[in-house]
Amino acid sequence: MRASEQPILSKTRILTTHCGSLPRPAGLLDLMKARVEGKPFDAAFFSETLSAAVRGIVRQQAEHGIDILTDGEQSKLGFFAYVRERLSGFEPRHGSRPTTFAKEVDAFPEYYKDYFGRAMLGSSLAPMVAFVCAGPIRYTGQEVLARDIRNLKAAMEGIEHENAFLPAVAPSGVGTNEYYKSDEEYLQAAAEAMSVEYRAIVDAGLMVQIDDPFLTELFSYSNLGETEKRKRGEASVEALNFALRRIPQERVRYHTCYGINEGPRIYDVPLKEIVDLMLRVNAGAYSFEAANARHEHEYHLWESAKLPDGKKLIPGVVTHASNIVEHPELIAERIVRFAKLVGRENVIAGCDCGFSSQATYTPEVHPSVIWAKFDAMREGAKLASGQLWTR
Repeated sequence: MRASEQPILSKTRILTTHCGSLPRPAGLLDLMKARVEGKPFDAAFFSETLSAAVRGIVRQQAEHGIDILTDGEQSKLGFFAYVRERLSGFEPRHGSRPTTFAKEVDAFPEYYKDYFGRAMLGSSLAPMVAFVCAGPIRYTGQEVLARDIRNLKAAMEGIEHENAFLPAVAPSGVGTNEYYKSDEEYLQAAAEAMSVEYRAIVDAGLMVQIDDPFLTELFSYSNLGETEKRKRGEASVEALNFALRRIPQERVRYHTCYGINEGPRIYDVPLKEIVDLMLRVNAGAYSFEAANARHEHEYHLWESAKLPDGKKLIPGVVTHASNIVEHPELIAERIVRFAKLVGRENVIAGCDCGFSSQATYTPEVHPSVIWAKFDAMREGAKLASGQLWTR
């Protein structure tokens, strides 16, 4: 099926997808590492290796039951490096690290010292440093974006699938402001720049997924007062909607998560406190964490919260925060819970978050386990479909 046909749901079964990032092959990581470190590398060989990685990851997704595909973010080093590659006006603050998870780290310092050293950041190719806006923001990533679109579309040729998407960062996640007169002006400039990427993805016949862990992180880990959190959250949604103007909602997926993978996560904001903000985003589908132990109970929220007409949910039915492979019967149970509350046609089975948001040699969930999770999701979706579409 051609991505340009743009189907986003099935009226006969539950479709499957995931959040985007997947482990990169070691050979590609070696070349990416050489680029980051400023060492000599063969640009043509890098291009060939990247294309091959995308072809391989697309094929594997299809073989393991994923209906709505993506490129596995094979070309991206991670969120912060991604900003520098595609937007002008930003510069790194070396020696400083984003302090998003400060409350969690302060509560469990011994755990996070070990965790950041060995897992989340321990073998990442690009160090996680803070990026600040020090000049006018302009979108400069046309060439690498065109490459990503070209690689994904080529990789899908001959592969059975229902749809495809590319992830892109939300305006609120591109850095912090040290240049514009106000944060509102800064957000507007970031939104204007990122809208170039969003439109290009959609114009290429793909769906765009807005990656936004920053809304939940604001409410989870910030020391701001509730009024200020709300003000900033509303401003970030307004900026995102400005960036999405003139893009049909059905071509947009919105993904939110909590930034941390495996951890205590006692400060994760309950979804009920931000669901109204999430639903204000001009998207056709909403992806969120629903499989891990901090959030599985939150399906009850949809007993009272109303999903707007024409919208879809992509709840996580397998998690990125554990090497345990969920049982297909549990996955089916999770899917059916949501389907009974919002309608079977309005549910797509997904994952809590990406499995390799940073390019790393040692992803927290082993690649063989990831594919087993996708196999289980395929079987769980099949079981759920049998329950929800009965003759």
